[in-house]
Amino acid sequence: MKLTRRQTMRAGAGIGAAALLAACGTGNDKATSPAAPDGKPEKGGTLRIGALGRTSAITRDPHGVQGNESDYLIIALVYDTLTAPGLKDNTVGRLASGWKSSADLTTWRFTIAKGATFHDGSPVTADDVAWSLRRLRNTPAGAGRLPGIKADSITADGRDTVVLVSDAPNAALPLLTRLATFVLKKDTPEKEVAKAPGTGPFKLDWYRGGNARLVRNDKWHGGPVHLDAIEVTMFESPQAMANALLGGQIDLASNVGAVAARTAASRKDIQLVRRPNDMAMPIVMRTADGPFADARVREAMKLLVDRQAMVKQVLSGYGTVANDILGTGDPGYAKDIPQRARDLAKAKKLLTEANFDLSKTYELITTEDVPGLAESATLFATQAREAGVKIKVVKQESGAFYDKTWLKGTFYTNYWGTNDSVVFFASKTMTTGAGQNEAGWSEPRFDAAYRKVVGTADGKARTTALRELQQIQHEKSGYLLWGMADGIDLAAPKVRNLPKLPGYGRVQLENVWLSR
Repeated sequence: MKLTRRQTMRAGAGIGAAALLAACGTGNDKATSPAAPDGKPEKGGTLRIGALGRTSAITRDPHGVQGNESDYLIIALVYDTLTAPGLKDNTVGRLASGWKSSADLTTWRFTIAKGATFHDGSPVTADDVAWSLRRLRNTPAGAGRLPGIKADSITADGRDTVVLVSDAPNAALPLLTRLATFVLKKDTPEKEVAKAPGTGPFKLDWYRGGNARLVRNDKWHGGPVHLDAIEVTMFESPQAMANALLGGQIDLASNVGAVAARTAASRKDIQLVRRPNDMAMPIVMRTADGPFADARVREAMKLLVDRQAMVKQVLSGYGTVANDILGTGDPGYAKDIPQRARDLAKAKKLLTEANFDLSKTYELITTEDVPGLAESATLFATQAREAGVKIKVVKQESGAFYDKTWLKGTFYTNYWGTNDSVVFFASKTMTTGAGQNEAGWSEPRFDAAYRKVVGTADGKARTTALRELQQIQHEKSGYLLWGMADGIDLAAPKVRNLPKLPGYGRVQLENVWLSR
């Protein structure tokens, strides 16, 4: 699912404690930032927000392939997911008010929040939620969204309880429902999905070519919403979006990137909201076959990159060096695994041992979907040449990338607009048969470690297995994760109480307000 790649949220507790918190979660913690300290929230006004997107990648389906930030923003404001990231707990309630598992961690029961209704006034029922999750599960990437759960294992129990049965113990399931579990009315015809009523804090007023106006849902079950409306404008480049903010055409430039942040840093009339380590932009090497199937070649590629230079030049310093392990925001992240540093001599030795063909030129496919992505490919190609590896960077239009390259390509850049848990990424991108196994990786030791992590509630056992999971990923996976980019929003002074949570957390705008 392109959606889960791009958006989600940071884990807020260690994997051992996190899953236990999720198992007994009540959903009472709010998933947005507290009220701004400089005044009482005021009701009213229209927030004009810019978000990146391309006409060729537009989708209106909440369960579809969402390559545009603008599409995801609109969908996430109109529809609710079951759970969401929280400020204190890593998983809190959104459309679900609580959840509980069976003793063996295979059966999970989610309770729908009291008072939850669709925008047309009809109540949200367990049948609606079960139907929506089954529809989600049957999408091309549905296995990655609800790993280990078959469509016919999702059922309604009464009016307000949805039951999900996993084919294996999964203590992390509530965490995995924080993304993409958008709920529609049962039996919504396919031709009407794009305009189906949602359950979220805003209702769709109109939509035109990627742009939309949303109005406040006064009956939202999550509490009062401050803004009268939100107008979303799609921009194809960060620069155009930043210019629109500076020119007063919009009030908020969402995820605008490091270059715009550097430009606006000295402006006292612009707020710079920085979400540390928000976005992963790994280079993906196919492990199943092709030139990177040999683990020695993959290690060599990870050794020839100059990570500090990448962060400095590509991200203008708005980011941090990473260590080829996805999920750096997880408090269970293994900081004791030695940081991989540049070592050209060792890289060359490994390439020689693997009989890597240095006479060939290897195409690295990239896109310009987010700021810095194409630039990272270009700089990496320059660095690789110092080890004798010739790389040609090929820019691909977003739609073509998802049709032809993503999940299929041999060598490409990618991004995840999130800094989620290690388990989140493992379940969706690295276990054998995962719906979004971007590198075609299959490693029995990794799969076994993953099953240990999600299959027990014992904190010590989970911690040990989680470290093993990361060690194997560090050594052998197809991900070269050189750094984590900060999420950057630019806002006019009147915009108050913007969420500080990354990923899905940053599009929860119901508590935002405008000062007069």
